[in-house]
Amino acid sequence: MIELYISSLITFFVVIDPPGCAPIYAGLSSGASPANRRAMAIRAVLVAAAILFAFAAFGEVLLKALGISLDSFRIAGGIMLFLIALEMVFEKRTERREDRAAKIAATHEVEDVSIFPMAMPMIAGPGSIASVMLLMSRNHGIERIAVVLAALATILLLCLLALLAAGPIMRVLGAKIEAVITRLLGVLLAALAVQFVIDGIKASLG
Repeated sequence: MIELYISSLITFFVVIDPPGCAPIYAGLSSGASPANRRAMAIRAVLVAAAILFAFAAFGEVLLKALGISLDSFRIAGGIMLFLIALEMVFEKRTERREDRAAKIAATHEVEDVSIFPMAMPMIAGPGSIASVMLLMSRNHGIERIAVVLAALATILLLCLLALLAAGPIMRVLGAKIEAVITRLLGVLLAALAVQFVIDGIKASLG
């Protein structure tokens, strides 16, 4: 169970990337008051949590309704996570997030960024949704499911703390250290993605 918790924790941490969300949120909420920034951070994480837990609970039912096997989803999800990992290693994901943030910031208005883009797609994006559904499909039984959900809840809590402390985190990390961490996490995610694909192929071939 401890191994499952650590594995799930690493997967969610790499995909959701709380330290990576912090500087984006700091830039988007720079014109808001401290109270407003706190409220938007809490709302963003709560909405993202609702989305991810909904897919954790009903994702498998949705796949069955669409006629998609879990093995096919494992392979597709693994490929998608591998592409995200490549973007992280070559810093394309960070550039895309910063471009999205710059477009919103260009409006020169203090708007509510908690739902878009923070809750979705930055926290509850395609990668995190796929990760939740993949881990839920691989683990059965109340105890194992509870461990996966506990790992997800832990990362969402870390994400909330990262958003609330976005300013200090940026001053401590700096751009270069953040880039190094992002690339290391990208390599780990690539390995996990390949494992998802191998598991899916093995299961589909019987």
